[in-house]
Amino acid sequence: MSIQPVTRSGFVAVVGVPNVGKSTLLNRLVGQKLAITSPKAQSTRDRVTGILTRDDTQMVFVDTPGLLEPTVALQQVMRATALHALRDADVILHLVDATENKPATLAELASLSVPPRAPVLTARTKSDLLPETTREQLRLAASSHETVISAVTGEGIDALLTRLRELLPEGPFLYPEDDVSTQHLRFFAAELVRETTLEQLDEEVPHAIACVVEEFREDRNPVYIRAVVYVERDSQKRIVIGHEGARIREIGRAARLKIESLVSAPVYLDLWVKVLPNWRRDQAALRRLGYSLPEVPRS
Repeated sequence: MSIQPVTRSGFVAVVGVPNVGKSTLLNRLVGQKLAITSPKAQSTRDRVTGILTRDDTQMVFVDTPGLLEPTVALQQVMRATALHALRDADVILHLVDATENKPATLAELASLSVPPRAPVLTARTKSDLLPETTREQLRLAASSHETVISAVTGEGIDALLTRLRELLPEGPFLYPEDDVSTQHLRFFAAELVRETTLEQLDEEVPHAIACVVEEFREDRNPVYIRAVVYVERDSQKRIVIGHEGARIREIGRAARLKIESLVSAPVYLDLWVKVLPNWRRDQAALRRLGYSLPEVPRS
């Protein structure tokens, strides 16, 4: 009679303030680009899953929008999405910026009146921005529930994975071992288009942009993708299109190259720009764009 090995699996919610490095860490952990990254805050608007299966352990990482106090309907959806991930997690990975002296606690950020059900591991990110002596001091001062990492250099990543494995419950794998995400290619294609706009546009315009893939035909060669970039005002539409269409062509060219890397095939990206007035403040428009409001967990 053979003895079946004990496996561990579960959901790891990656949470923290905007721009703390959640998406960069997710990409590092799964070994490929899934979540879009940008120096502009609030680039992550929805939960993005990345699956890492290694030996006897399967970790389903959930990258979440940054925890902030909402001022518009879109930010309410983003906060609710992050809180929902907290409620459903088997382990919570709370990222804090190592360069900050007194970062807010998870309880403060999430307005928790009682501790979360899942164990919490705090990771101090961006350690590569600190002098080696400071990094060493942080490592020595870290408790059993803390770790020091850099998603850029890989410092502390192996130790982080070891600690997460210890916190995960025993159980069978939740997904096939070769899966890397639970989301479809069209979701990632839309995100890559939006990432490209973040890279190429300044100030307020990127925050007013949403992208929806309306058609995704993998049975064509090249793969045919029709995507719509939504903005809130005509003036923003003119900026995105650019003089004689120069800007939207460049966005389309750069986004197409990223999507081709994702799908490992030639892509024809048919890109359009449309105005959806004040969509960030309109719940009906948010639902139309795929931003659903999950149930907010009660503390």
